[in-house]
Amino acid sequence: MLTELPAVLLQPGIFASPLGRILLALIGIAVVLIIGRFLLSLAWKIVTIAAVIVGLLLLLSMFGLSPV
Repeated sequence: MLTELPAVLLQPGIFASPLGRILLALIGIAVVLIIGRFLLSLAWKIVTIAAVIVGLLLLLSMFGLSPV
């Protein structure tokens, strides 16, 4: 039954109507938003870690302990 589901969704009759196309567009937008939300939360973590590391390097260089 699960192998038949993709074949059913690819039939032109399901998304041939305007409401079917709107539903398909909304599902596509939802997928993009969910993936974007995940990537944005990951990006904030990376930026925060990078800011802390650069701040520590700045403090070390101010005290004459240049690790670079």
